[in-house]
Amino acid sequence: MGTVITRSTSDDLPALLPLLHGYSSFYGAAPQDDALLAMARAFCEDGPDGLQLVAREESGRLVGFATLLWSWDTTSASRIAVMEDLFVADGTRGQGVGRLLLEACAERARERGCPALSWMTAPGNTRAQRLYDATGAERSSWLTYRLSLREPGKD
Repeated sequence: MGTVITRSTSDDLPALLPLLHGYSSFYGAAPQDDALLAMARAFCEDGPDGLQLVAREESGRLVGFATLLWSWDTTSASRIAVMEDLFVADGTRGQGVGRLLLEACAERARERGCPALSWMTAPGNTRAQRLYDATGAERSSWLTYRLSLREPGKD
């Protein structure tokens, strides 16, 4: 049977938390457990913002996740899906789990009628870029900006 991709549920949260920390750590961030769990819990509900998919081995162990957000694209006047996160546990990478998660995101986007799936990755994340380049996706020339809205010294 191999790895199965499903939508995350509240039962997955304890096993999902270390993966969320692994993803955050990869990008140099260290959010608190309660904040990560609140975010993940929100994706377990059937809400308008998006969903989280998990990759589960036959043993039941979670080995990866992807977060899919619903948005709009003015240039195409249509709904789009944004793959916000894709993470595969160390020791499981290179076994096709990332591709399965990406394909499941694309399928969920198709089901919602989205004509496109988009995502970003860090310029130095060459391993992920090899996977993304192999999908036939086009690299964007757009630059990403982020404006912090937090007051300095406050979290």
